[in-house]
Amino acid sequence: MKPHHFPKKLTAIAAACLVVAHAVTAADRPNILFLFSDDHAPQSISAYGSKINQTPNIDRLADEGIIFRNSFCANSICAPSRANILTGKHSHLNGQRDNRDTFDGSQVTFPQILQAAGYHTAIFGKWHLRSDPTGFDEWMVYPGQGHYYNPDYRTPEGTKRITGYSVDVTAGLALDFLKRRPTDQPFMLMCQFKAPHRQWLPGPKYHHLYADEEIPEPETLFDDYQGRTSSAAKHEMGIDEHMVMTFDLMVPSEGTFDWKRMNAAQKELWKSTYDARNKATQPENLTGKELVRWKYQRYIKDYLRCVAAVDENIGHILDYLSESGLDKNTIVIYSSDQGFYLGEHGWFDKRWMYEESLRMPLIMRWPGTIQPGSEVTELVQNIDYAPTLIEIANAAVPGEIQGKSLLPFLKNEPADDWRDSIYYHYYEHGFHGVPRHEGVRNARYKLIHFYHTNEWELFDLEKDPSEMKSQFDNPEYAEVRKNLEIELQRLRQNYDVTEPVSMLNSSRAPRSVK
Repeated sequence: MKPHHFPKKLTAIAAACLVVAHAVTAADRPNILFLFSDDHAPQSISAYGSKINQTPNIDRLADEGIIFRNSFCANSICAPSRANILTGKHSHLNGQRDNRDTFDGSQVTFPQILQAAGYHTAIFGKWHLRSDPTGFDEWMVYPGQGHYYNPDYRTPEGTKRITGYSVDVTAGLALDFLKRRPTDQPFMLMCQFKAPHRQWLPGPKYHHLYADEEIPEPETLFDDYQGRTSSAAKHEMGIDEHMVMTFDLMVPSEGTFDWKRMNAAQKELWKSTYDARNKATQPENLTGKELVRWKYQRYIKDYLRCVAAVDENIGHILDYLSESGLDKNTIVIYSSDQGFYLGEHGWFDKRWMYEESLRMPLIMRWPGTIQPGSEVTELVQNIDYAPTLIEIANAAVPGEIQGKSLLPFLKNEPADDWRDSIYYHYYEHGFHGVPRHEGVRNARYKLIHFYHTNEWELFDLEKDPSEMKSQFDNPEYAEVRKNLEIELQRLRQNYDVTEPVSMLNSSRAPRSVK
């Protein structure tokens, strides 16, 4: 493939930031393998304590490396999170506020900096940023969300369709790259899976996984949304009302979005599986909580089957690294673009600043640098990935980057002046009934502002980890609330946030709570 060179719009200041310590040779810098999934909730990773599945290959990275226990996104939606990671900046500065925006590839990103620093860069799989990837010597990415079966890939030469299951295909492209890459340069490879994004279509070899099991239900599956502001109750992401029988649950089996893309053999296997399940259960005869429980089981099993495909293919890639000896000088990162609801609060999807969608997995392995079995409990965020990888490449971190390098944690060194809180801002409006909101979270407390209704929520995560009861109006939390309000304003100033224009003084906010 032809290399994709730097955009002409890079400013002189930004270009000046791309200074590499020339005394450092390629052999001194590790290869970087960034394994990335879509909507993979930490509560479905056994290294994070999953009660519903096992992920042995992701766990292998955690056992041999470091796991971040308090890893969060800055904007819980696919495209903005990816932009946060690429740029190290919050959404209002990188311009990717929601999925409908087109990413400005002329701004500085960590792949561009690594490419300028002498890395051979590549990305395969989900991109979801509308514009063409920049800073990559090679790229093959899905158009939009991409498909699970027989996926199309955009390339510099045009669109190509590859027969197979998308997780297997994308992993295959990554493995092919590892085998034919230039050996006189370090590489930075981003392998980005579609799974386990909605529609949750399992691959052929995973159809019968969990078939004879009953997956435990989350305690908040039948949440009534009392004790919070009006926002949660107005959602449109409920397993009960908003999970579609045809589109999401394959009733009938031909309801899958990818049905027309499947070949004859794929269709035959698909129908034999889901027709038999639909006939055995007859979900059309279920109502109320029985129907919700049936939907949950169908949903969560298909979701976990997609997770299993990701985990297995990560294992194939890790095995190749070991067999080839590349593992000795390769830092491997596993993450996802945000968390996801696996029935908690009766939901699927993401978007909220509540814990299940705010948290994201982050695991790294770097032999000889990271001590195996390490854990980090400090608050980290996806804007921290870019400066970390830039420092690993021995390049200069541009001043416009807002994240903080995680390198001290990787080297088991003191992380001086580490943050005490994180800032969050969700901009997309209307989808799944989630309103725009912003907030601050520290080690124990969380303050959320739904600024179009000017409603506020305050949660004590130590006493109420499921965020069932807002303490915003509780006099016992007056001092906590005041401090969080001050911290929110400080973070807004620190990150140059000028929106929303609506009032931000919570002392004038409505106090009604359902």
